[in-house]
Amino acid sequence: MEFLARFRVALGWVFAPLVLILANPSTESIVVGAIVGLAGEAIRIWAAGHVNKNREVTSSGPYRYFAHPLYVGSSIMGVGLAIASANPIAAALIVVYLAVTLRAAIRNEEAFLRRTFGAEYDLYRRWSHGTPNGIPRRFSLSRALENREYRALVGLVGALLLLAIKQRIMDRFGG
Repeated sequence: MEFLARFRVALGWVFAPLVLILANPSTESIVVGAIVGLAGEAIRIWAAGHVNKNREVTSSGPYRYFAHPLYVGSSIMGVGLAIASANPIAAALIVVYLAVTLRAAIRNEEAFLRRTFGAEYDLYRRWSHGTPNGIPRRFSLSRALENREYRALVGLVGALLLLAIKQRIMDRFGG
């Protein structure tokens, strides 16, 4: 599990070309997929603007509703890319990749949080994520940038652009 958690991004580079090869995007699938994917990225940006990774148990913003909002956002982004690809096999690859790697990442992260924060993390989980003594915090774009959330946005936009290029090529050459 730790291997999958640690190398999930690298594994994404293996799955991405397969998805692109299998994809059969249309303008409509790309537009709908982009809307869904950007909604997922919005959740990730919201979460990244609240979290102080490895320094505290965060319970503000989306952490009041989800234990792992960054992974919720990633999952929604994956659904968006599956829609944009317009191919059931490509969509299945995306779902399998996310299910396996995010499950491993969550287990790994929860073990780290329990080791590092102990009872504080357990309290957060028991209170359905909004702990009564959590640190109130406003969203901070600079915190989201510090957490390098722009990388996920660039990845999403890049994937959508590649699908759009493939769609144009398919249209032009009757594919």
